[in-house]
Amino acid sequence: MSQPLPLPPFHARFQSFEETADGSAGPARLKALREELARRGIDGYIVPRADAHQNEYVPPAEERLAWLTGFTGSAGLLIVLPDVAALFVDGRYTLQAAQQVDGTAFTVVPLAEISPDRWLEANLPAGTSLSFDPWRTTLDGREKYARAVAEARGVLVAVPEDPIAAIWPDRPPPPAAPVRLHDGTIAGESIADKLTRVRAALTKAKVDAALITDPHATAWLFNIRGGDVAHTPLPLSWSLVPREGQPLLFIDPAKLSNSVRDALAPAADIRPETDLEPALAAFAPGKTLRLDQATAPVHLAEVVERAGGTVAKGADPVSALKARKNAAEIAGMTAAHVRDGAALTRFLHWFDAAAATGSLTEIDAVEALETFRAANGDLADVSFPTISGAGPNGAIVHYRVTRASNRTIGTGELFLLDSGAQYPDGTTDVTRTIAVGTPSADMRRHFTLVLKGHIALARAVFPEGTTGAQLDPLARQYLWAAGLDFEHGTGHGVGAVLSVHEGPARISKLGTVALEAGMILSNEPGFYKAGAYGIRIENLLLVAPRAVDGAEKKCLAFETLTLAPIDRRLIEVSLLDAAEVLWMDAYHARVAAEVGPLMDDDTRAWLAKATAPLA
Repeated sequence: MSQPLPLPPFHARFQSFEETADGSAGPARLKALREELARRGIDGYIVPRADAHQNEYVPPAEERLAWLTGFTGSAGLLIVLPDVAALFVDGRYTLQAAQQVDGTAFTVVPLAEISPDRWLEANLPAGTSLSFDPWRTTLDGREKYARAVAEARGVLVAVPEDPIAAIWPDRPPPPAAPVRLHDGTIAGESIADKLTRVRAALTKAKVDAALITDPHATAWLFNIRGGDVAHTPLPLSWSLVPREGQPLLFIDPAKLSNSVRDALAPAADIRPETDLEPALAAFAPGKTLRLDQATAPVHLAEVVERAGGTVAKGADPVSALKARKNAAEIAGMTAAHVRDGAALTRFLHWFDAAAATGSLTEIDAVEALETFRAANGDLADVSFPTISGAGPNGAIVHYRVTRASNRTIGTGELFLLDSGAQYPDGTTDVTRTIAVGTPSADMRRHFTLVLKGHIALARAVFPEGTTGAQLDPLARQYLWAAGLDFEHGTGHGVGAVLSVHEGPARISKLGTVALEAGMILSNEPGFYKAGAYGIRIENLLLVAPRAVDGAEKKCLAFETLTLAPIDRRLIEVSLLDAAEVLWMDAYHARVAAEVGPLMDDDTRAWLAKATAPLA
């Protein structure tokens, strides 16, 4: 491919463009699973896309759903019965799942149409024994399955040994990446101070301890990071934090250097993961333990109860603390977004010229963007697999380009690029939709409706206690007025040098948690015309206090962190009101002011045009 602008050689550190699962093998593997279940006297089995921690990104050894079906999305669930195998996926993956799995063996069921529990009520034959994995099923999950199976007059059975492990001969080994200490100046709070706040939460909840099953929470609490899963700097681990006394940290000792162990030793009793069950059983008698019903595996709850302890279901006490970033974390995220915005701006300049050659592919774009980010000198990883969708591929919400699906970015198309990065001081996530050649009137109209929703959310001022569900319609209102919508949430929480998708708050129809100052969430409305194009505009927002004259309640508002131009060629200015034009021009002026000084002369000149006032 000829490159109009010089670009350093790409070194494939983070992206893989090969198929990660073999859909053609699905029917044979499904047959082997059914035979294994029959050998155990069980009719059906639930296969979640999950590991024991309910991580979004799981190590290769836990990609059980992908290995079995060929579906590689980050969320999904399979119910295998003797005569049907139903794969449940949300709106992000409906098209992808249909393309990846063998339709003769698996039936793709959109979650928007029916949930797995309701499907079981309608489709599980009476007397059928349905099994689940107690290590990879949460307390909430078991309750839903139990109700549904009882309604269908079936039998729900926990399987003590994973049947997929029995038929997966070349299963990869567990990860063993080294653990590193998270810089205290970036963390902004010591382990001791964090433990004090967690213990205060336990006292308020009147529980004796919390079993922390989410490794993001353990990583935050003990100021450690690792590399056991892709895209998120996690060390897989567990922790038990008592209201009084020293916490226990359960982690593979091979991951700890002497210096890391010495630094952690004053804060925690460090034990191997194999000690988790006996230590939990020894602690539990007569005690009440908080377990997060959304992440804790059924198996560990049963260990507590068998030992004479009481499980108090509720949100992980670390989750809310972690979501409210402190001043140091906000400073790190802000600085990371300036550098990331500079890299993205350099890419966008390069892309405009490169796409005009007519030979640029989706993979070329991914490699180029990663190269520009790596040039910052501190890129640790991409924060998720880059979504690089040209034309109809852009309409697949969570499309991931492979060498088989890779297509040339054609003139007259829209190109959707959703990407992010992990830096030592922050995590980013940004989406830009780019016109290649002259966009059609429909493209401009749809893009502008999405932009109006994006601006409405970015400008929102709201009282404390407002939830994501209450804010979600702001981003949809203009699409709704045109009879349109998008089948994903408007915004998700983002961690600080942790997961790019973080709870507990989100901006969506299901976002029941109130937004609080210090939270960072995405603002990403979209529109997807199947078989034609996709549109999404995404910036990250910081929730911050806002003084409002005459207000009777404390108010909050958003501050935009992401800094990169939004394609002016796709904006139908006549559809914007004066306040929207003012916001757009002010945002672009800020991009030029903060990112421009980091550009060379050519890119700075391009940026000046890309951020010129709409008027």
